[in-house]
Amino acid sequence: MIPQYASALFISDLHLTPSMPLTAQRFFDFCEKDGPKVEAVFILGDLFEYWVGDDAALHSPFQQEVKRALATLSTKVKTYYLHGNRDFLVGKYFLSKTGMILMPDPSKINIAGSEYVLCHGDSLCTADIGYQVFRGWVRKSWVQKLFLRMPLHWRRSIASHLRSNSGVQYQRSVKSTPEGTQVKTDVTLAACAAVLKSQTGTQLIHGHTHLPAHHQESLQDQQWQRWVLSDWDLDHPESVKPRASALLINQNGVSYTDLIKA
Repeated sequence: MIPQYASALFISDLHLTPSMPLTAQRFFDFCEKDGPKVEAVFILGDLFEYWVGDDAALHSPFQQEVKRALATLSTKVKTYYLHGNRDFLVGKYFLSKTGMILMPDPSKINIAGSEYVLCHGDSLCTADIGYQVFRGWVRKSWVQKLFLRMPLHWRRSIASHLRSNSGVQYQRSVKSTPEGTQVKTDVTLAACAAVLKSQTGTQLIHGHTHLPAHHQESLQDQQWQRWVLSDWDLDHPESVKPRASALLINQNGVSYTDLIKA
């Protein structure tokens, strides 16, 4: 049976890291004040900037603080977690300590009498063929087991290199073909249609693209609605407008909640 609740909040792409203290503090406040106001909270991936194994969290005071905040939230409200492209190695140990329930990607839920399909969103960006090949490899269980057996400093070095390389490639492509880059890194209609057909759904919620908006879309004989979650960033006002929002679903419908003004 799919999860059913009268109200829920959805967040994703917080990319929590010690170097973004304002964003982290807003998340701690969310766990204490905003989350408990609904029946369920759904975190749709990339809660962390990166995750190289549950054992690494044991050596990180910051990740321990996040764990405590999630554990407290989970005692007040049902809390669900869906892996993102930055934190797909969040494992059973960390989940058990936080009380969160892991959901597969994609998943279907029922909130206030309506069904929604949830996913992180990276699997929908099928125009980025290179990334999809990379994603296919790193999601293989044997590759993950091999990586997690490496010394912790090796794993952190690899994660840092991948993050740096990804950022450089993105900036280069933006400067050369900004329109093409947005298309390449955004979801495709075909991918959205396919996942909704597989889940027999007509309403989709995802993150990953950092392009929050509500879309009415169609492809051939399919029609659907799509809500994109916002990323969070309260620490770089010099380069981006401060962002922090959640999607709220209750008996009044679906709406975005501005967590900066809240």
